[in-house]
Amino acid sequence: MSETGQLDHLYRVQGLDLELDRLRAEEDQISDDLRAARSEQGKINNQLEDTEIELEKVERQVRQLELDLASSREQVSRNKAEQDRNATNAKLQSQYESVILQLSERVSDYEEALEPLYAQQAGLRERASTLRAEHKALRPTLGSLEDADEVRVQGLRAQGEGMRAERAELVGRTEPRLVKEYELIRKGKKGIGIVSYTAGRCQGCNVQLPVNIQQRAASGKLPPVKCPSCGRILYKG
Repeated sequence: MSETGQLDHLYRVQGLDLELDRLRAEEDQISDDLRAARSEQGKINNQLEDTEIELEKVERQVRQLELDLASSREQVSRNKAEQDRNATNAKLQSQYESVILQLSERVSDYEEALEPLYAQQAGLRERASTLRAEHKALRPTLGSLEDADEVRVQGLRAQGEGMRAERAELVGRTEPRLVKEYELIRKGKKGIGIVSYTAGRCQGCNVQLPVNIQQRAASGKLPPVKCPSCGRILYKG
């Protein structure tokens, strides 16, 4: 194959690459409805996670206070039973009553501390239940939008199948070193590795090319001639 033919292939590969880039970019352009539904789902998930974390914290406090309360009540009952059995005089009676009073006050403190926690616990449980219901209600709409978007994406990928096949065929007929050089330049130059020039100007950076550069590029010989300004391969179409 002639050297000019190699550059012809490469220039066509560049055109295919740009079209495939466009299709890939279009894949990411989801609908406003899907974006809004995903955002709403994320917001609900975050709120539910925060609510469940707070609920778990409150429930730990409730469990500990309930244990303390049960223990204090048990101590009150035990001391009252011992008082009935052992308080044989006024002094012992007074001692038991003092201990029972202290324990009873502790019971009251635990009961008072639990009241707002029970209210907070109930509120958090209701909040979590509401958020789960909202998440469940959103699921069908989001699922439908996701399915429609998947169809859209698959359609775009199907459009690119022929392009990818043509690209592979052209690359297979082009010198590997030339393809590698093109791909390295393309990677560093916003997706464009080879450009034509018109009226002596590089179509990649619009710089006026020296006459000798134009002449060498017009020959189509390898190694390829590059724009002295932007470094892209020059192609005379």
